[in-house]
Amino acid sequence: MNVFNAISLQNIRGDLFGGLTAAIVSLPLALAFGIASGAGAEAGIYGALLIGLFAALFGGTPTLISEPTGPMTVIMAAVITNMLATDPENGIAMAFTVVMIAGLFQIAFGALKLGKYITLMPYSVISGFMSGIGFILLIMQLAPFLGQAAPSGGALGTLKTLPELISNAITIEIFLAFATLAVLVFTPKKIKAMVPPQLIALVGITLVSVLVFDLGEVRRIGEIEVGLPGLVFPTFTADQITTMILDGMVLGMLGCIDSMLTSVIADNLTRTEHKSDKELIGQGVGNLVSGLFGGLPGAGATMGTVVNIQAGGRTALSGVMRVAVLGIAVFGAADLLEVIPLAVLAGIAAMVGLNILDWSFIKRSHRVSWYSTLIMYAVMLLTVFVDLIVAVGVGVFVANIIIIEKLSRSQAQSIKAISDIDDEVPLKPREQEILNQAKGKILLVYLSGPLIFGLAKALSRQHQKIEKHQTVVIDLSEVSLIDDTISLAVENTITEAIELKKHVYLVVRTEEARNKLARMGLIDLLGKEHLLDSRTAALELALQTV
Repeated sequence: MNVFNAISLQNIRGDLFGGLTAAIVSLPLALAFGIASGAGAEAGIYGALLIGLFAALFGGTPTLISEPTGPMTVIMAAVITNMLATDPENGIAMAFTVVMIAGLFQIAFGALKLGKYITLMPYSVISGFMSGIGFILLIMQLAPFLGQAAPSGGALGTLKTLPELISNAITIEIFLAFATLAVLVFTPKKIKAMVPPQLIALVGITLVSVLVFDLGEVRRIGEIEVGLPGLVFPTFTADQITTMILDGMVLGMLGCIDSMLTSVIADNLTRTEHKSDKELIGQGVGNLVSGLFGGLPGAGATMGTVVNIQAGGRTALSGVMRVAVLGIAVFGAADLLEVIPLAVLAGIAAMVGLNILDWSFIKRSHRVSWYSTLIMYAVMLLTVFVDLIVAVGVGVFVANIIIIEKLSRSQAQSIKAISDIDDEVPLKPREQEILNQAKGKILLVYLSGPLIFGLAKALSRQHQKIEKHQTVVIDLSEVSLIDDTISLAVENTITEAIELKKHVYLVVRTEEARNKLARMGLIDLLGKEHLLDSRTAALELALQTV
């Protein structure tokens, strides 16, 4: 595996335009997410620069643009709030340490080659927690929309103080926020194709606020101390280390999911295939460095990636160019950024929240199965009002239980116990003849397809039929998968038959199944002469016992 991402000069013009366009989109979002997180605009800018650079260099998706995203900002805001509440003096440093921990987890996920498993999660769960994060981001913008400082307690704290926020609302700020939303929503597609609406809103509404209103009437970003970022040394306490590791794991996992989903979108647009594990390592390096220098956590950003590809970006050079353009713009125009109204950034962040909501699922929720809808809304509500870990844990558990139950019910029909001809079981003429000659004294227990633990109960129902027959043939020859629980269920069936003084023969074809049964001790229990690889041969031997 090459350490660096694919950087080529063969598409230099397209990569330059892609990087330039992505940088224009990134600037408003970096500022908005920095303010929304509570870490400040500088943290958003450093995150956009550092994650963008290192993920582009070390990642596995050439066209992916990595930067602070809405979901990562929501979690980071909660981490900052929690860390400051427990340790006001070192809270910010501890929050950035959580970002470093998240990066280390992502590197570990990639090194262990877990990339392909990251998105193996029921869609209803992904939809629910992404929509929940979208709602949290929207709720977090209510205070700046109304011209107020964000209250403590995150989304729940905002909802609790909403009557007070409304009573103290500032009309000018409300106007600026809604004007920003209007620009983002109603900018014609032709103009959007040339200039990102976020930049139009950022520049246009800021100019209106400066020219029309007095600078003292509107809350603005204020002084931005943009320079070479200083090191933030890892900081933690014995009391908080467990919480920080859990927060880092959540942040890292969310970044993995966010990046992998965006990488799939990039693949579809470019008709290429990304390297999942390498991308996770790149994202981890980016977040580790970002946290080390006081930047927000980030992931692959859908909007920036799509814009980059549409503008011609095809290699990691586009991501590097985006960082270069963004750095020049920020360090060269820091003074101009200070007058941007916070209400404008709130409008941009709110639009991101609206876009995160899974409208495609919400619109069709009445058409899909009731349990998918229930899981989606349950995960969404748990994400907003309880906790992301609880939401995802409950959602995955319930979704998997439902899936396993449905699979087990469907596959239970693949377990049949027969003593005479059954048209649903593909028996050879000789096998049919043997069952006829045995006159019901041979019981053939036929299993087929993949057998998972949910089928153990269905197999145990066949036990009562064993007493009525003299010989039992258990046929696993057409089983494609057998897990440990089913192996134990087969062992119980064989043990019961032996205790009832029945002759037992086992048919197994694959070497994998034979090895599994040998490890379970089944072959020693049964005897090697009773283990065959042919159903016909097993029935022939069984016929000799009746």
